Amino acid sequence: MSFVQIKDVVKKYSHQISVDHLNLTIQEGEIFGLLGPNGAGKSTTIKMLSGLLKIDQGEMIVDGLSVAKDMLEVKRKIGLVPQELAIFETLTARENVTFFARLYGLSGKLLKERVEEALAFVGLSDRARDKPNSFSGGMKRRLNIACAIMHHPKLIIMDEPTVGIDPQSRNHILDSVRSLNRMGSTIIYTSHYMEEVSAISSRVGIMDHGHLIACGTQEELRSKVAQDNKVVLQVAHLKDEAVKELREHPRIKQVTVQDQLIELLVGSSQAYLQDILFILAKYDVKIQSLTQVEPDLEALFLSLTGRTLRD
Repeated sequence: MSFVQIKDVVKKYSHQISVDHLNLTIQEGEIFGLLGPNGAGKSTTIKMLSGLLKIDQGEMIVDGLSVAKDMLEVKRKIGLVPQELAIFETLTARENVTFFARLYGLSGKLLKERVEEALAFVGLSDRARDKPNSFSGGMKRRLNIACAIMHHPKLIIMDEPTVGIDPQSRNHILDSVRSLNRMGSTIIYTSHYMEEVSAISSRVGIMDHGHLIACGTQEELRSKVAQDNKVVLQVAHLKDEAVKELREHPRIKQVTVQDQLIELLVGSSQAYLQDILFILAKYDVKIQSLTQVEPDLEALFLSLTGRTLRD
């Protein structure tokens, strides 16, 4: 069943189009990963869907309700975890969650139950009386989530919820996303960490220049670049001239260098392997190991956009 429908949506800033006739359907009960380089239109789309920005053209529907016409009712169904922390440093953790619970109309016994439930869910019950100014970055992110879920939203939108936190907190948040989904929430999840989206998403959409350029399960998306492969080389005595010539090769789509490790996205690893080896030998670059890797979500992204996720 379609839970979120985005139909021919346009958003302009002055003369610049941020979202350009976007069409997207998200099914009830799925975790939908939304990817795109900076400026692709992801955040603008999320802001329109959550009622923070006006839709210039087109229509957005959540659970059968129009975002434009039934704004208040739609907001009751949504929990938004913004990229920028939306918490008050001078209030305790419990007071923060209580504040947002009251905004959603909760009161009395139900309010108290939901606040304690949300704090327990994110693992902050023992810090409920403390203020966020004493919290780590990961704890603040978890409090941000508690403030967004205490009203049991049917749709949870998470915009970069793990930015700048430690691996343990990141794993806790990813586990929380899975738990919320099992409890019945549909989730839209954006991240600059490709491995996160790959780990939790049932379907993935890729945006670029305001358009949805690919959408489907990871298996469906990988099939789109089945002809592409990644070649990983561990080398010695790497020279800038060799890297430059590899990048200028017409059939090598991407060259990434880290210390003495080279990763290349090529149209056909077999067909162009000889060219790669010839270029490296030409500059006396010694190959210590060579691995061919089947395309993954990152390779798909690079192939479709020609850019890294943080470009």
